[in-house]
Amino acid sequence: MKLTPLEKLMKTHPGLEIWWDSSPLIYSSWMEGILKKAASGKVEEIREQLKRFFDPEQPGKTLFRGVTTNPPLSLGVIKARESYVAEIIDGLIEQNPGIDRESLFWMTYKEIVRRGAEMYLEVFKQSGYRYGYLSGQVDPRNLTDLEKMKSQALELASLSPNVMIKVPGSKQGYEVIRFLTSKGISTNNTLTFVLPQLMACAKAVKEGLEIAKKNGVDLTRWRSVITHMTARYGDLGDLRKEAETLKINLSEADIRWAEIAIFKKAYRLLKERNYPSKMLICSMRISPEIDGKKHCWHLEKLAGGDIVFTCPPSFIEATFEFLDGVEFRPQIDEEVPKPVLDKLFRLPYFERAYQEDGYSYEEFNTHPVTIATASEFSKATEGMVEFVAKRLALRRK
Repeated sequence: MKLTPLEKLMKTHPGLEIWWDSSPLIYSSWMEGILKKAASGKVEEIREQLKRFFDPEQPGKTLFRGVTTNPPLSLGVIKARESYVAEIIDGLIEQNPGIDRESLFWMTYKEIVRRGAEMYLEVFKQSGYRYGYLSGQVDPRNLTDLEKMKSQALELASLSPNVMIKVPGSKQGYEVIRFLTSKGISTNNTLTFVLPQLMACAKAVKEGLEIAKKNGVDLTRWRSVITHMTARYGDLGDLRKEAETLKINLSEADIRWAEIAIFKKAYRLLKERNYPSKMLICSMRISPEIDGKKHCWHLEKLAGGDIVFTCPPSFIEATFEFLDGVEFRPQIDEEVPKPVLDKLFRLPYFERAYQEDGYSYEEFNTHPVTIATASEFSKATEGMVEFVAKRLALRRK
C-alpha cells in the first residue's frame, strides 16, 4: 500500500491529526473530479488512497480526524452542489412562510453545518468523542458583537454533539470562547495570526474550563483547538511592505520562517504551561522552492508535533503533485535559524507578532490581517445571502 504524503506526516507523532478543510458535503464530488483527471493506470491506486481519507462505510478507519468550515468554504458547497443546496433552501422557505433573506441564509448555513456534522458523527462516537468534530463558524460580520456571537454559537452547538464553534480572534471573541468553554462547548479560535491572540485564546479556554469544572459541567465531549492562519500572516499583512520600507531583503523562505516561528513558539508555550488547547495550522502553502525543488515547510518544519493540520482540497491535490517523494521527520522542536530570526527581529511587525504582549486586546480587532480576512469572509457570507435571496425571490413569484 503506497502511503500519501499526509499519511506519512501522520506517522511522525501519534497525536498528529489531519482534518478536511471544507464541507464533507462536497467530498464525493471532489473525489470523482480527482479520479477523472488521473492517469488511467493510477485511478485505482488514487481511489483507494482517497477512500482512506474519508470512508463513510468505515468511519473508524478514516484518515481525516475532523473538519473545518467557514463562509468561503460553505459558499463552495453552493457552487459545487447548487441544485442540492437549492433544494434545502426551497424546503426551508416552504416550512417558514414570510421568512426574510438574512434569516433564510442563517438557517441554510446551519443546515449545511448539521448535515456535514452528521457525516462525521460515527467518527465522533467510535473514537469516544476524541475525533469527528466539525467546526461551524459564527457570522464573520459579527466580529465585534459579543451578544450576537454568543447567540449564534449556542444555535450552532445545538445542531449536533460534534459541532465545534469557530470564534474569531477579536477582543469580544475571547469573551465568547471563555463563555462557551464554561458551558462545555467545544471551540476553534479562528482569524488568529499573532502570538498575543494565540495566548489570549489559551488563557480564555483555561479560565472557562475552571468555571466549568467548578460548576460540574460535563466535559466528556469538549475540545479546544487554536488555529494559526499561517500564510495569511505572511501574505496579507505588512511584513513585506515593512521590509521594503526598511530595505530588508526578505526571501520567500524568510517569510515562511516568520510564520513557522510564531506557530512553534505558541506550540512550545502551550506545552510548557499545560494549557488544554491544541494548536491547529491552516492556510498552508507549497513553499518555498529551493534549488528548483518545491517544499512545504508548513508541513515539514512542524512534523512530529501534537497538532492539527487542516487541509483544503486544492492543498491536498498539491501534496500529491509536489510532495510525493518527501519523507517527513520530526522537526517541531527544532529552532528557527538564528540569522533568520535576527533578520526578522529588525521588523517591528514581526517582533510584535512574536511577543506575548506585542498587541493589546483592542488591537486584535484592527490588525491588518484580521481586517483583510474578516472582509473576505464577510464578502463570502454576503454571497451566500445573495444566493438564498434569489431562491426566495423565485419562490415568491
